[in-house]
Amino acid sequence: MGAARAVPAGQLPLPPVLPAAAAALLDQAHRGLAEAAAAPDPRDRYATAHLSALRAAAGVLAARTRPEGGRRRPRSAWVLLGQVAPELGEWATFFAAGAAKRAAAEAGLSHAVTEREADDLVRDARGFLAVVESMFGSLSEPPRYPRPYVVPPRR
Repeated sequence: MGAARAVPAGQLPLPPVLPAAAAALLDQAHRGLAEAAAAPDPRDRYATAHLSALRAAAGVLAARTRPEGGRRRPRSAWVLLGQVAPELGEWATFFAAGAAKRAAAEAGLSHAVTEREADDLVRDARGFLAVVESMFGSLSEPPRYPRPYVVPPRR
């Protein structure tokens, strides 16, 4: 993830309609969770659920940050999420802790994750996505992204 600058609270409130990039990432997270839930192999379920959570986190970053000029060392999306959205800090810590397990599952290591760990992560990723969506306003039905978004003129 490239460099991004958090926008102080009050300077850039979340728009009533999601920016297109954030909406697309949340849509990808939903599709990934559906794929994860249907995956018969627990390694695939775990890895796909973790990536879905990562896409939801990226959606928050897309809505709450602006790119910074200059070159900076890439940072973990989970680290950035904790800085940009402190209210999601515990979630960020939780999913960051599972990154190595996801990598092992993606590598196909036979004992990378158990059935229960995979099922638990699918459930946890769903919960995380629901929390993220609640930050953007209530979504009572599955979202139909991308939603139209009009960028307000700069003043």
